[in-house]
Amino acid sequence: MPFEELLIDADGHILEPPDLWERYLEPKYRERAVRIRVGDDGFEFLEIDRRRAQLTSSALLASLGGMKKLREMGDQVEAFNASRRDILKRNAEQRHAIFDSLSTGRPEDTYLSGCAPGAMDLKERLEILDREGIAKAVIYPTLGLLWEAEMFDAELAAAHCRAYNRWIVDFCGDSNGRLVPIAHVSLADPQEAARELTRAVKAGCKGAFVAPFTLTRKPHGHPDHDVFFAAAQELDVPVAIHPGLEPPAWSVHQRFDGMSWADWYFDLFAAQGVGHAFATLFQYGVFDRFPRLRAVVLESGAGWIGYWLDRGDAIYRRTQLGGTVQLKERPSFYFRRQCYISADPDERSIAAMTRLVGEDRFFWASDYPHPDHPGDYLTELRGMVEGMTPTARRGVLGENVARAYRLM
Repeated sequence: MPFEELLIDADGHILEPPDLWERYLEPKYRERAVRIRVGDDGFEFLEIDRRRAQLTSSALLASLGGMKKLREMGDQVEAFNASRRDILKRNAEQRHAIFDSLSTGRPEDTYLSGCAPGAMDLKERLEILDREGIAKAVIYPTLGLLWEAEMFDAELAAAHCRAYNRWIVDFCGDSNGRLVPIAHVSLADPQEAARELTRAVKAGCKGAFVAPFTLTRKPHGHPDHDVFFAAAQELDVPVAIHPGLEPPAWSVHQRFDGMSWADWYFDLFAAQGVGHAFATLFQYGVFDRFPRLRAVVLESGAGWIGYWLDRGDAIYRRTQLGGTVQLKERPSFYFRRQCYISADPDERSIAAMTRLVGEDRFFWASDYPHPDHPGDYLTELRGMVEGMTPTARRGVLGENVARAYRLM
């Protein structure tokens, strides 16, 4: 039975055409374009600024549309995982090999061969929305979540963002507003970030997202980024923080050695960098300087936000630590006024969180077609909204994201 309420996916993805940047970059940068090449070993690799990417394997490239394969496997996923555990138990030396991805490890497992329906084709994506009863999907990239972690030239990074933003507006342009383009912005050059946000919004983007790290290593909330936040406030568009690959030396996963094989562990904590970046907006008083700025936390789960706000309020009000926070009010005040967070459909604590934090602060998101989320998201979504008030249910399913991104 379809949902009767307005249904909007707050975080869906496309797989960019492999030649996007070769076509859309300004000519002076095209020799350094991100692209997919084939190595001497016959396997694909991602090339970033004329170098082979170190963080993106050929198996990862082939699995980026893997939700399609997970849906096809169904219950066989459990058997697949059981076989992996058995191999791991018998031969620990194979850890690095068996946990690469769902791919077979053959050269013919490619970025394009692993592409899910609707990940590159507009018509197919709209057919999926129709079939699932989804009114709109807010669209984020895939390769765009990979290359920024290995591109340390601020000018080149900004050029790649501009190219993607021009392309995504073109891609979504014939969807009659059902696919909502969001601009990719790098904070490496705040003035350029503000210029590109302004240009992209005028071209049709409904907001922007930034990575959970910055090339300058300046915190997101640092006053040097005020020109960007001022532009977002003036344009009346939200700024989201979306997880992606991070430079290893800057990531939150460096506590232990010898765990490069532990995909489950890394995915469990993959979004912690988002929380770190988000917290700097409070630490530096961004929400007092920009009281109409809207901030969005994406693909990081949402159940943690209740503890996070309780803890943030407590140490702000009742310890000397609060004296370092450049805010006039407690953190929860600003979250309820200016912030939103997306939940995974399989979370079961969100009904309670809406009562504690606010019925108008939560979205749901499919993450389609990425393989680190189950494919039965609509079934799971029914469980997530069970027990919510009618207002909270309508808000989570679609009305909140529509208000945040001015889609209504």
